[in-house]
Amino acid sequence: MARTNFQELLDAGVHFGHMKRKWNPKMAPYIFMEKNGIHIIDLHKTVLKIDDAANVMKQLARSGRKILFVATKKQAKDIVAEQAKAVNMPYVTERWPGGMLTNFPTIRKAVKKMNTIDKMASDGTFETLAKRERLQVTRQRAKLEKNLGSIADLNRLPAALFIIDVQKEINAVKEANRLNIPVIAMVDTCCDPTTIDYVIPANDDAAKSISLIVSILCRAINEGLQESKGEKEKILTSAKDSAADSNDGKRLRSRKNAKKERQVNQEQQVKEKTKEQVQEPEQVQEPEKVQESEKEEYNR
Repeated sequence: MARTNFQELLDAGVHFGHMKRKWNPKMAPYIFMEKNGIHIIDLHKTVLKIDDAANVMKQLARSGRKILFVATKKQAKDIVAEQAKAVNMPYVTERWPGGMLTNFPTIRKAVKKMNTIDKMASDGTFETLAKRERLQVTRQRAKLEKNLGSIADLNRLPAALFIIDVQKEINAVKEANRLNIPVIAMVDTCCDPTTIDYVIPANDDAAKSISLIVSILCRAINEGLQESKGEKEKILTSAKDSAADSNDGKRLRSRKNAKKERQVNQEQQVKEKTKEQVQEPEQVQEPEKVQESEKEEYNR
């Protein structure tokens, strides 16, 4: 079943493309028609592409991997930040830091620096600094938080990128292509779709259009996270059940062994009694034989 429908996309204005004179000929397969000098996007294809992208993102989330959301344009910033936070995914809504993917270790160092400043504040060493040094450190912390605070939990390269406005985020696309990281993007009629792995032909300028598509994809991510959580719980419960079964088995075995031991002890006791009974008459006969032999010697 489709995650959205034609009417929902139409109401959000997803079908509006750019002006005809600004179009990219490579987007021709996704264009339905031209009206009043503006290209109209084929929403039937958009529905299919949204489903494909949502399935990919769901599988990545299910496997416990991260998807980096990139949207630095004004109308997309707040929407992406809110939706990405809800599903616990990293995002970039300020300036794209150059080399964030290709020079990832350096970015991680900057994040660690931010963490050390936080540690200084909690330890009390921050108070020992001079007033001017404190001011410099707080400014540096604010700058790092603004640019890298949203990716503080990103310990390794993301499994995929979701980008809004490919033209504006061309550096992010180039870095992802260089490292063979799949790119999912909202692509307007003025953009080049050849560098994108999962194209979603849509209006990337309207806030309504962005909000609808991002919410659909985040819903798919949330489904993947819930499924992975359910699988982990099943594994834990099965492990507990198997441990309980093994303990019950050990108890039953111990009871069986106790019964066997009792039977063996009883048999041993019976054998010992029979031996004693056999040996008793022999011990009685021996002194009689001795007396008879003494009498014979006396008679002689």
